[in-house]
Amino acid sequence: MDTAWVGTWRPHRPRGPIMAQFTSPGPKYSVPGTTGYLAHNPTKARAPAYTFRGAKPPLADTCSPGPRYYVQPSVTRNGKHVAPAHHIGGLPKIKTEVTPGPSDYSVDKANKHRYKCAPEQSMAFRHKAVKTDQAPGPATYTLPRLLGPNTAYTRASPCYSMTGKNKASGFAEDLSKTPGPAAFPKVELDVYKTRAPTYVMGTKATPGGDRTAKPGPADYCLGKVTLIKPQAPAPTFGIRHSAYTTPLLPAI
Repeated sequence: MDTAWVGTWRPHRPRGPIMAQFTSPGPKYSVPGTTGYLAHNPTKARAPAYTFRGAKPPLADTCSPGPRYYVQPSVTRNGKHVAPAHHIGGLPKIKTEVTPGPSDYSVDKANKHRYKCAPEQSMAFRHKAVKTDQAPGPATYTLPRLLGPNTAYTRASPCYSMTGKNKASGFAEDLSKTPGPAAFPKVELDVYKTRAPTYVMGTKATPGGDRTAKPGPADYCLGKVTLIKPQAPAPTFGIRHSAYTTPLLPAI
């Protein structure tokens, strides 16, 4: 059995108690606080505390309304004291005449009279004609026609005219007033030929036999196994063991 272990270490019981092997109550006991006067932590120094008194109740008989009316600081016993200040008024209306601005003057024209310049031609508006009679334009005259029977100076070719269709004494006139193909009704094919088989749609046939309601698949519950077994299978939760718990060692 000595060859199964490596080194000189062998399993043995702990020499002293290990805290991890024992359970504790956890955060069950609360530590007193360090603020306030009551229930103060006795291990800590307590600072001086001050108390606040409540407001006094109003008196039954008052002799004045109190600070109900706000008096302006500038009001004194001699009157209202106002520091010297400038009066700001509106701008008076001044009626001025509209005068020409700098853009109304043309400075370029003054250079022609002051400095020498080359001769140039000026462009002016077109003057109206002196004569009042206006001659007809080219579009006023029309040329004689060259097509058709009535030509001015050319020989006309023979032409034909097309008239409308005459209902009376025409080739399409129906003198006997016979009915056309659309005047007769359509004869069914089954009247003069062997009729083909046809199918009809009837109501749904009711099955015979027992008409009582039968249970379906949803009426059966497969989870109820207590009818044939002691109880239904259920998972269990075990206990979590500590890593420091001494295992059970069999005697060697």
